[in-house]
Amino acid sequence: MNSRIMKKFLYILISFVILFSSVAIVIMQQSKFGKLPSGNRLERIKESPNYRNGAFRNRSLTPVFSNGASYLTLSKEMLFGKRERVSPTDRIPSVKTDLLHLDKNKDILIWFGHSSYFIQIDGKRILVDPVFSNYASPFSFSIKAFKGTTPYTTDDIPDIDYLFITHDHWDHLDYKTCLRLKSKTRKVICGLGVGAHLEYWGFDTDSIIEMDWDEQVNPDPGFIVCALPARHFSGRGIKRNQTLWVSFLFQTPTGKLFLGGDGGYDTHFAEIGKKYGPIDLAILENGQYNTNWRYIHLLPDDLLKAFSDLNAKRLFAVHSSRFALSNHSWDEPLTKVTARCKELNIPLITPMIGEIVNLKDSTQTFSEWWKEIE
Repeated sequence: MNSRIMKKFLYILISFVILFSSVAIVIMQQSKFGKLPSGNRLERIKESPNYRNGAFRNRSLTPVFSNGASYLTLSKEMLFGKRERVSPTDRIPSVKTDLLHLDKNKDILIWFGHSSYFIQIDGKRILVDPVFSNYASPFSFSIKAFKGTTPYTTDDIPDIDYLFITHDHWDHLDYKTCLRLKSKTRKVICGLGVGAHLEYWGFDTDSIIEMDWDEQVNPDPGFIVCALPARHFSGRGIKRNQTLWVSFLFQTPTGKLFLGGDGGYDTHFAEIGKKYGPIDLAILENGQYNTNWRYIHLLPDDLLKAFSDLNAKRLFAVHSSRFALSNHSWDEPLTKVTARCKELNIPLITPMIGEIVNLKDSTQTFSEWWKEIE
C-alpha cells in the first residue's frame, strides 16, 4: 500500500471515528440517560465505605464475566449463538385488575412482568422498578417486550406512597414511566446517586430518599425500610458504578418483604436472613441469567440457595417473561424454579401478569400458565 492510499485510508478512518463520536455525544445528551451525581450528592457518595477510587464496589471481588468470557465473546454469543425460543411466539396471558379502585384494606401484590410489581399492604401502596414502556433499552427498536406483556400503563396506577428503585439499569429505571409517575408518587426510595437521575427528570428533591447499604429509614410510623447489599453493578451510559445498586427489606406493621432487585449469589443473603428473618416473602431475580455472568445474576440453583439463606417463608421469582436479555428459552426460568420448588417443598408464587396475589393467604395456588405457550 503506497503512502497516498495509506493517507486516504487514515483520513477516512479518522473521519469515521469523529463522526461516530459526535453522534454518540449527541445521543448521550438525551434526558433519558439521566445525570451523574454532583455537588452535595457526590460529596455524600464519597463518604460511603462502599465507594472507592471513583466508583461503587461490591463487597466481594465481582468480575463482570466468568469462565474467561469477554464483551467480544458475549457479543458473538448473543449475535451468532444458539438462541432457541428466547421469545414466545404466542401472546403472554394476563389479567387486567382494576388498581384504581382497590379496597385499601386488602394486602395484595400485582406483577407486571420482569421485575416490575405493585404491592398494597397495611394501607400503603408501593411500586418497585416500574417499566411500562414496550422496550428495556435506550432505543425503542431494541429489547422489545414480549407480545401481551404490556396491558398496563401508568394511567392504570393509583397514587403511590413509595416508589422503590433498586438500581438504574434500563430494565429497572424507565425514563418515560418515571415522568408519568411523578405526580402520583409521594416518596421515592433508592440507592445513593440514583436521585440525580430523578431530580434531573423533575422529581421534587424532598420526595427522594437516597440510601447506602445498611442504612434504615422510617418513611411513616410503623414502616421501616432497610437498604441492603446486592452483588451487581449500575450505569445508564458509558461510565459505570456511579450510583449504588441495592436490595431492600421493607417492614410493615404486619409483615416483612425482601425486594431483591438484581445481583449474584454471595454471603450477604445469609447475613440478611440472620439479622432480619424470618421474612414473609422473598422477591428474587430468576431469569436473563448465564454462567458467563453468574457473579452479577442468580443462576437457578443460586436462587434457591439465596432463598434458603434469607430464612424466608414464600418465594416470588421475577426478572422473566417480558424481555429477552439472555440466550435461554423464555420459559426456562419458570420451568426450572417450579420443578426445584416442588422437590424442596418451597411455597412459590407464579402469577400471570396482573393476577392478584393475596399476601396473607399462604394457601393460594397458581396455574403453570407458561406451559400453554410456545
